[in-house]
Amino acid sequence: MARYLAQIIVMGAQVVGRAFARALQQEFAASQAAAQARNSAGQHSAAASSITGMTLQEAQQILNVSTLTPEEIQKNYEHLFKANDKEVGGSFYIQSKVVRAKERLDEELTIETQQQQQQKSRQDTET
Repeated sequence: MARYLAQIIVMGAQVVGRAFARALQQEFAASQAAAQARNSAGQHSAAASSITGMTLQEAQQILNVSTLTPEEIQKNYEHLFKANDKEVGGSFYIQSKVVRAKERLDEELTIETQQQQQQKSRQDTET
């Protein structure tokens, strides 16, 4: 009886150990893939920042957007652009900052769209 109990405990420990090892391998592979995706995204975002001369955070502050949705960006852009028109007493400098902020956010949206398409194509090839 004790021998059977010991065998059950050993077999259970082996099953749990294999499952744990497999889960660990899958988690490691997933974290590597996520790190590569973040690295790629960071490189594209840094390139966009250097091209436009404005960081993503700065552009979000200028247009007063918290999430990158095209509708919200466009709505805030139009409002700020009209409000800062020189003909209504606005500032050309601020108006140009609004334009640059919109360009930067549009570039970020493009980068995100490309990344989503790449991830989708990777998932399609894996399945």
